[in-house]
Amino acid sequence: MPLHPDLEKKLREAIKHFWKTRQKQARKQGAKTGARDAGARTAVTGGHQMDGFINLVRDYLCANGLPKAQVFCGKAVEIPGWYRPEKQWDLLVISDGELLAGIEFKSQVGSFGNNYNNRTEEAIGSATDIWAAFREGAFKPSARPWLGYMMLLEEAPGSMRPVQAREPHFKVFPEFIDASYGKRYEILLTKLVRERLYDSACFLLQCEKRREGGLPRARSRTYFREVHRLATGTRRCDCKHSKIELTISGNGKDLITKCLH
Repeated sequence: MPLHPDLEKKLREAIKHFWKTRQKQARKQGAKTGARDAGARTAVTGGHQMDGFINLVRDYLCANGLPKAQVFCGKAVEIPGWYRPEKQWDLLVISDGELLAGIEFKSQVGSFGNNYNNRTEEAIGSATDIWAAFREGAFKPSARPWLGYMMLLEEAPGSMRPVQAREPHFKVFPEFIDASYGKRYEILLTKLVRERLYDSACFLLQCEKRREGGLPRARSRTYFREVHRLATGTRRCDCKHSKIELTISGNGKDLITKCLH
């Protein structure tokens, strides 16, 4: 089933915002310092690339019944951790003193080897931290909150080619053998949801050369359906099963959207 036209339009705008923000930050940093960071770090250090997606989800939640005052992004997004004093989430939903949801929005362009490990450790660590804090009563009287995770990865030769796993002492699990970084992210998000570290995850694979080309005609809407259910109150943290939906447009070169819950 296709996305609603308004949602599809905003998703297109979020993708354009992502690439334009990266370009502006890279130019600005180079002009100030006279030199650019190694690789794609010029844009990564500036932040805000994912603001289009954060605002999209915020507006979607509010349009489906959540008061704007209950959705936090940009400011007042810190909540207690168990292994650290607090953690900033990209988007929080808090109503009447109860933590209803937290969503993370992450991206990676270039430097696939180094940043993949960082993103993996970050995703696992953030979820482990919040669930430990929840167990210890940090969010009383909240019921179990809903956690979401969105990841945008650049589609490039470096993210699509097979990567050899290092096995000096023990064998890796078979699903990782010759898996590209794109495939590794798919495995990561699948396992994060199946292990109930997150309730829903969305994986976007975008080629920079086609950043103005819009969206594929076919895609999954699972992630946004989950967000919609959260907003309308038809689902409250009762995920008992995991499901994977994958659709690829045409030749698969524009945008691949993988949504898992």
